[in-house]
Amino acid sequence: MSKKTDVVVLGGGYAGVMAANRLTQRDDVAVTVINPRALFVPRLRLHQLVGGTHDAVVDYAEVLADGVRLVVDSATRIDAAGRSVTLAESGSINYDYLIYAVGSGSAGAQVPGAAEFAYPVATLEAAQRLRSLLFDTPVTAAVTVVGGGPTGIETAAELAEQGRAVTLVCGRVLGPYLHPRARGTARKYLAKLGVDVLEGPGASVAAVTQEAVELDDGRTLPSQVTIWTAGFGVPDLAARSGLNTDTAGRLRTDETLTSVDDERIIAAGDSAAPSDLPFRMSAYAAGCLGAHAADTVLNRIAGDRPAPIDLSFPAMCISFGRRTGIFQLAHKDDTAMRLYFSGPVGKKLKEMSCAFSVRHLVNEARKPGSHSWPKDGKHRPALLQARHGSAAASVA
Repeated sequence: MSKKTDVVVLGGGYAGVMAANRLTQRDDVAVTVINPRALFVPRLRLHQLVGGTHDAVVDYAEVLADGVRLVVDSATRIDAAGRSVTLAESGSINYDYLIYAVGSGSAGAQVPGAAEFAYPVATLEAAQRLRSLLFDTPVTAAVTVVGGGPTGIETAAELAEQGRAVTLVCGRVLGPYLHPRARGTARKYLAKLGVDVLEGPGASVAAVTQEAVELDDGRTLPSQVTIWTAGFGVPDLAARSGLNTDTAGRLRTDETLTSVDDERIIAAGDSAAPSDLPFRMSAYAAGCLGAHAADTVLNRIAGDRPAPIDLSFPAMCISFGRRTGIFQLAHKDDTAMRLYFSGPVGKKLKEMSCAFSVRHLVNEARKPGSHSWPKDGKHRPALLQARHGSAAASVA
């Protein structure tokens, strides 16, 4: 019997699960997923976990293909030369190919006091801690949410819908991705929920204390619970392993998602930086990049030339509690159109997006190779041309 090709996938999020499932197209590939949790976390639901309207976990048996081995452990080092990964509790595991899909979490807050007194929401454990804290906090207590992106907006809305007094500190602008028309609608929805939105000059956080948030313009906001949603960071595993990373710590790759250091290592999801021009962090992009990473591995196994990533963003959606939402349509270059759906229709489309983010994984497990996504073929090559002086980055 010929030896199987061992592919190890680091990370069991949207990108890692999609990649693992897609790899099962070949019977001669053995796939192992290494993840620190025994449950899949649909991160699009974490604000609901905080608000108590969803548990934000799914059993891996529901989303992983039959035959994919799950190892519940954490990777501490990648030995590229030896083609092995050191694990925190289970020794080490060898690979023929490695898919680096470790995802992202809360960015290390640089604001004085934020690390000590603010609560992140970007991981399951963080959201669970915050949920427990809020359970023991009176509904009349002042809550401040820092960050005007989708996570901040959704968390603020979820808590305000419970009757909590919420202030959303946006910094420069509320919902930077939204078209100005949709942004105006977002302000109306938040105002209707009673959220006090602070944006514009001076509306950035200068410091966080145990009972207050201090702004750049000198204002002090009483805050019994401060929630930090401003930005995401990636694990430093690649950098600690001596691999080439960008300034944010994402693994640097070419356009096929292959590491610039080693063609046996392929990155996917939030932790990938193809051509130093990473895609916007999102569950949608993670799933597509995971599928493409698997295709790159399968092409290399077959002796074929991997293709460059081709991906466009059709939309971005935000919920405002359980009753309303905004579904912002986008151009292929990931900029907002004037067109968007709002109200109950926007909420329904948002809910469908959340459900499909998991259903796509299930479908790929049942029929590997079936997942597809909108292509562009125009705007990214133009960006690469402008940045690197060539129509496409190197393809190994």
